[in-house]
Amino acid sequence: MERPKVVFDYSSLYKKEDWWACWVGFFVLALAIPGIIGIVYKLPKVHTWVANPLDALPGDTLLAYLVMFIGLVIIYLIAVRVMGERVKTYVPAFLVVFVIGIISMVIASQTTLKAYGLSYPLWALIIGLLISNTVGVPKWLKPGVRTELYIKCGLVVLGAEILFTRIMALGPYGLGIAWGVTPIVLYLMYLYGTRVLKMERELALPIAAATSVCGVSAAIATGAACKAKQDYITIAVGQTLIFTVLMMVAMPALIRFFGFGELLAGAWIGGTVDSTGAVPAAGELVGPLAMEAAVTIKMIQNVLIGLIAFVVATIWVTRIERVPGAVRPSPWEIWFRMPKFIVGFLVASLVFSFVLVPMIGDEAVSDILKFSKVFRKEFFTLAFVSIGLGSNFRELGKYFKGGKPLNLYWVGQTFNILLTLLIAWLLLGGVLWAVPAF
Repeated sequence: MERPKVVFDYSSLYKKEDWWACWVGFFVLALAIPGIIGIVYKLPKVHTWVANPLDALPGDTLLAYLVMFIGLVIIYLIAVRVMGERVKTYVPAFLVVFVIGIISMVIASQTTLKAYGLSYPLWALIIGLLISNTVGVPKWLKPGVRTELYIKCGLVVLGAEILFTRIMALGPYGLGIAWGVTPIVLYLMYLYGTRVLKMERELALPIAAATSVCGVSAAIATGAACKAKQDYITIAVGQTLIFTVLMMVAMPALIRFFGFGELLAGAWIGGTVDSTGAVPAAGELVGPLAMEAAVTIKMIQNVLIGLIAFVVATIWVTRIERVPGAVRPSPWEIWFRMPKFIVGFLVASLVFSFVLVPMIGDEAVSDILKFSKVFRKEFFTLAFVSIGLGSNFRELGKYFKGGKPLNLYWVGQTFNILLTLLIAWLLLGGVLWAVPAF
């Protein structure tokens, strides 16, 4: 039996959410690249505050947020309209989501809360959950709740921050810790979830990816590749955000108790703390060298997002979803299934690493990334608010029966913590060779 002819639908380049995430992400990155667009305006910066939350939002910050809102709402209106969806209520809906995001950042900037590592993603999620599970989400607000579009835009922008020159700073040591441990933890967690706990593949996989790679980003990427339900991705994301806060506080305390060196400590934190944003905060509680090592390890680990999504898409197409006796799927089906925002993530990383760094230098690229990080943070904030608004405890409760998701997370995370510590100790603890300079 012959395979059906592959037909490419080029309209997906402007009708599919994944591709729009790429275009939005590329546009944001181009805004600050000298010689391309180079438009740099006053970026919004929420100030820290002690007793008066209004201190967090001086006039110039409010004006900058207004400019950002106008720019984003125009871009997303175009995207939503071109994708064939209604735009009538999008502006007021997006405004509410945007304002909730600002409120979450203001709360997170309070000095005491900031010291405890209670960051904006957690508050954005909590506020969204409170609204969703009390008064409920009105129908007119739902068009602005677009979790996947916002997080995918953020991931494309994140790709620019994954510089290969920085990745190689720890050389084979970093690769051994980040790329050696992660696939083992991911695979064993998946097996434990599906074979021992008897969980659905599409629920076990995002939890395993969130735990072993980098939390929210990995959960959404792998969830998209295996077509997991939105509720499953929400569970993986929610667990990760909650327990990341605990790990941010507990791991530096354990490091000080055992007296680990900063390089070893940073590698351990970078390889185990799920959230990319929480890694530098936890590392900083140990010391500047620990923070630098932690961020580098996490960057190396983040490279696996695209690779894992590709592998998952390949396995699901060729094995999981293949019907016995049916025509063997075309290799192109892997491309059709693979989340396209991963392409944007990889392109951004390659361009910044191998084109811009040699062309304009590390310092100029760092200036560009200061700009892009503000937007990446904003995209993630919008996504976390949307996750909260789109989650209802009564509906999610059925997936927690028997405690299987929590069981999978804690068993997997415990194994991840111990294995990462062992590998980091062997490679960076001076056991097999002298501690490398970093």
